Amino acid sequence: MSSSERVYSVLLVCASAQVSGTLLGLLSSSRYDPVSSVGNVSAAKRALAEREYDFVIVNTPLPDGDGTRFAADAGGAGNTVALLMVRAEQYPELFEQYAGAGVFLIAKPLSRAAMQQALDWLASARERLRATERKVLSVEEKMEEIRLVNRAKWLLIGELKMTEPEAHRYMEKQAMDRCVPRRQIAQEIIRTYS
Repeated sequence: MSSSERVYSVLLVCASAQVSGTLLGLLSSSRYDPVSSVGNVSAAKRALAEREYDFVIVNTPLPDGDGTRFAADAGGAGNTVALLMVRAEQYPELFEQYAGAGVFLIAKPLSRAAMQQALDWLASARERLRATERKVLSVEEKMEEIRLVNRAKWLLIGELKMTEPEAHRYMEKQAMDRCVPRRQIAQEIIRTYS
């Protein structure tokens, strides 16, 4: 799936109805769905507890805090990418503070083009996280297969008095002869001897 076909879920945290309306106008339903909009940090925390979002966009300040800590927490948890919109005079200090936490910052006021560019940055970062997720799952699946194969080998060693090389060879030969993965052979051995 190309990045232009990908759909992203968005949590928009913004106290200003005017700014919120402008941002919601940029978030077309063909590319951003669902889009949830809340007006304070408390509601944002509740929304994030209910579901995971691809993007969290925080427009500071907010009535119950500045939202910077929330943005850092949201961006650091799970697979969410956070964007913090801050006043230009705050940008240098907040960048130093939150860039290391993986939060994207952008100075206000900003144009529609700048905001669209920021959304593209978020999409790029989210796709990189997706690739990392796939790699982690692949490694976890491989580790699980190794554990199954080793467990099956130990059952063959204990039950059939094979040596470790003999058990390994037996399982490899069964998999090749039957054209099935080693995982399946290991599962059958575990079912048989457990």
